[in-house]
Amino acid sequence: MRILHVIPAVAPRYGGPSVVAVETVRALRREGHDAFVATTDADGPSRLDVPHGTVVEWQGVPIVAFPLGGGERFKWSAALARWLREAVASVDVVDIHAIFSHSSIAAASAARRAGVPFVVRPHGALDPWSLGRKALRKRLLLRVAVRRMLEDAACVQYTTAAEMEAASRALPWLGRGRVVPIGISDQAFGTPERRATRPYVLTLSRLDAKKSLELLIDAFHDAGVEGWRLVIAGDGPGDYVDSLRSRAAAGPAARRIEFVGWVDGERKRQLLRGASLLASPSAQENFGLSVAEAMAVGVPVLVTPGVNLAQEIEAARAGWVVARELSTLTLTLRSICRDDDERERRGAAARALAERFRWSTCVKPLIDLYDAVRAGAPVHA
Repeated sequence: MRILHVIPAVAPRYGGPSVVAVETVRALRREGHDAFVATTDADGPSRLDVPHGTVVEWQGVPIVAFPLGGGERFKWSAALARWLREAVASVDVVDIHAIFSHSSIAAASAARRAGVPFVVRPHGALDPWSLGRKALRKRLLLRVAVRRMLEDAACVQYTTAAEMEAASRALPWLGRGRVVPIGISDQAFGTPERRATRPYVLTLSRLDAKKSLELLIDAFHDAGVEGWRLVIAGDGPGDYVDSLRSRAAAGPAARRIEFVGWVDGERKRQLLRGASLLASPSAQENFGLSVAEAMAVGVPVLVTPGVNLAQEIEAARAGWVVARELSTLTLTLRSICRDDDERERRGAAARALAERFRWSTCVKPLIDLYDAVRAGAPVHA
């Protein structure tokens, strides 16, 4: 099967969705399918260093990239839209990542014209919290193009049941949805490197206001857990990162809060394996890739209900689910740091839960979904 994945950008700075698109294509190709990515060269203030308009290998998978023609927000690319109009007819299925972007609307339009079925992955963008951010712009895009894209899709693919339920509450007219979890590569699995000294709480994500890192920093200051560090890994807008650094420097734990910047590859794996706890107090997270990766190495997690894996984590006792509120987060963080045995128990449960998200397991229902939409079969949740 020939499968085209379309996403606004694949540069790692854009976080989980970009990683997911690349890893999904990798998993599909291991199963013998001709999967590839079409995208723009967006990479924050710079541009991805790849040729334009020709298929090249990037991070081990084939991609074709086109120049960004407008600003970062909508990621407009006329060149990508022109290519899609010509190329989509040669594929069996189009898998569209994100919804409020030019690439998504252009891909849906091209697939519609060519009579090629397409699925859409919102990546959390249909959650009420997400829809409330820049709400006027999103309402306009829904009216102009996005609603038609969602209604014409053979399926809207969600990563968790919680994401699908939230989207249905926000937009009751949505139909044809199915949950297919995101996978974790086999490389992500392993055993944690338990450290006898200087344990740390790790948060690993794009640094963005929705991640509620201000709350985590304040809770760490207030928890008073001597000997523990808070390690913040990730990057984001300079003024926002500066505000986080100032907040970290203003409290009693200032010397024990570390900003290590964007990490990837072996450095990322080392940080995950060495952590005693992964914290994600996000206001909204449709899956939480770093949460799943931490669990894969037996690290328990502390999340808020906005992380859509929270239900699974709570049911498996693979970590702690707490309200996104300072006093509760502080008390829970203090308790976790002082209870080695409970962290060990929940870390073992986290490792067991993560087994459900291996790519070798998750890719099969994804292929089943593609087969169903190719055949024009009804798609059920």
